[in-house]
Parts: sequence; C-alpha cells; structure tokens
Amino acid sequence: MAAAAAGPSGSLKLLIDKTAGKVVFAEVEKPFVDFLFHLMSLPLGTVIKLVTQKSMVGALGNLYGSIAEISDTYLQPGTEKDVFLNPKVQILSREVPLLLPGAEGNSETKKLYLCSGVRGGNCGHYTRYCNDPTAECPDCGRSMSLEMASFSPEKVAGSSSSGGEGGGFVRGVLSYMVMDDLRVMPQSTICAITTLNECKVKDFGSLDVKVVQFEADVGLKLLKAALQTDAVLTTVFLGKSVEGKIEIGGD
Repeated sequence: MAAAAAGPSGSLKLLIDKTAGKVVFAEVEKPFVDFLFHLMSLPLGTVIKLVTQKSMVGALGNLYGSIAEISDTYLQPGTEKDVFLNPKVQILSREVPLLLPGAEGNSETKKLYLCSGVRGGNCGHYTRYCNDPTAECPDCGRSMSLEMASFSPEKVAGSSSSGGEGGGFVRGVLSYMVMDDLRVMPQSTICAITTLNECKVKDFGSLDVKVVQFEADVGLKLLKAALQTDAVLTTVFLGKSVEGKIEIGGD
C-alpha cells in the first residue's frame, strides 16, 4: 500500500469522560472538518481498497476480491476492472488535507475528446465529445481524437484550508465540535451542554482534556473505525475496541 499522503498536521482537543472511558466530543479546526466531509465523496471501491479486504465488514471485501480475480474474458468489450477496483477520486476541493494512502494518485482528471475534423474546419459539431479517442464522430466519421484542453483556475492569494474563507468545504473563522460518532456542528456552549447531557455526564470531575495530533496516519484509522463503530474518536484516539471486533492500527 502506498505511503500516506502528506498533509498539514494539526491538533484536536478531546473532552474525555474518564468514568465511561470514552470521548464526549472534540474541539477541532477547519482542516479536520474538511477531511471528514471529503470522506463522503470517496467512491465505494476506493473505500474498500483503502481499508483492505480483511478489515471490511460483510461481503463487500469478497466482492472486491472476486472482481480483481475474474478473467477479462468474461467482461464486456470496453469494460475495465480498474473502473471498479481503482475508481478515480473526485477531489472537490484542492484545499482538503490528503490524509489517505494513494488519495492523491487516484484523482486524475478525466480526458475528453472532440472530433479531429474540428481543427481543420471539416466538422462543425463542437458540442459532441467522448472519453474514447478511438471512437468515430457520429456526424462526419472522423476519429474523436482531438483532446480537449483543460486548465485549473488560479489559486486566490492567501486562500488555504487552515484559515480564512479560502478553499475546503467549511468556513475557517470559527471552531467546530465533532462528536464521538462523527456528528459535526459549530462550537457553542449550548451544544456542549446538550452533548454532556446526552452522554449522561453527571460528575464534571470525571472529565479530562487531552490534546492529540491529527497527522497523516490518523486518516486511514478514522475511515476504518467509521465503517465499524459509532464510537469513532474513542476507538482511534483512546485505543478502545467495540466488543473485541475492531483493531485500528497501521498496516
């Protein structure tokens, strides 16, 4: 498995109920929330590949393995197994920390092609395009081999995932609360009190604050835990297991 993509490190402030041995919630900044939002855009095939077949709950790991092993003889012409095994990850924002192995390498831009006759003025159908450069133009019969040029808009100076309003998915002018089950909400006193009541915290003396680092190796652990338990932060940062069924660690 490829090394974890480098990303900006940061810290999370965990509020821990020592009596229950669990995380009540975490105070986090913009980059961590951006990363959680990015997880929801991952294709299912990418998720299964990242967490590996052995740690995948249910039959999806078996399905992934059978697709990898089946001979191309049984596939329809033009069907490529990589579409299912290594789907391209759509990076919706460049400012999201890439904290999953191979996430950067799977974000290739899809190439599109126009009719080759367009260049010489021999075909006037500029609106027809496809993703296969060997296909024939349905209007003039020439090859659809003229690659469409793509470009990336210039990055606005000063925009980043760590502050201000630039990039990412959420605003960076305030802090956020992430619950143990990954519910996200803007930080506020009312939300904190409500969460303490939901967790049935009676003795404030049982609460402790722990600062942990959010670095590249944490991303995959969070993804694995999120697929198997709703006590995600407790599992990843306190090393707790759920009914002895989960082990979160580096591969």
